[in-house]
Amino acid sequence: MPHDPGKPHKLSQRQIVATITPEDTVSPSWGEFKFAQVSGGEITAAVEKVYAGGAAFPEVLCAPYEIGDITVTAHMDDYNEQSSEAGGAGVAVKLANLRGKVGRVYYTLTVFLTDCDIQVTGTDRVYTNALLVGITEPEGDASSGAPATFSLTFACQNVISELGVA
Repeated sequence: MPHDPGKPHKLSQRQIVATITPEDTVSPSWGEFKFAQVSGGEITAAVEKVYAGGAAFPEVLCAPYEIGDITVTAHMDDYNEQSSEAGGAGVAVKLANLRGKVGRVYYTLTVFLTDCDIQVTGTDRVYTNALLVGITEPEGDASSGAPATFSLTFACQNVISELGVA
């Protein structure tokens, strides 16, 4: 039965994808490449609990929130097929270009929601000025047929939601 657009529906994890866009001309471009996994980005605020003399319960003092690092993960390839750019480079070339730039390049991470056909239906959240702080290289195992994956980890300064907030 097709989804009724007037009714809310649950999303599966496969319906949440991400892209990265360079903030400058130094950062290698990933074009329209979509990362298959997104994790992290939790938002937390440190607090202090202050007990007044003799108080049974503390007064809670707030602090600014912080955003946890975000990791995007995708499957490794060494072909040119995953790039929308003319004469584009595959993942292996893109990773080679990033290795020496960890801690020095900034990206905008955009997390998208998709429908059941994995067509983008909207932007969930956008992290601007996200600093690349880590690359997890693909692992090898001669006895495994599982797909090799790689990950990029970003330290985030802020988050913007393009969804309506009531």
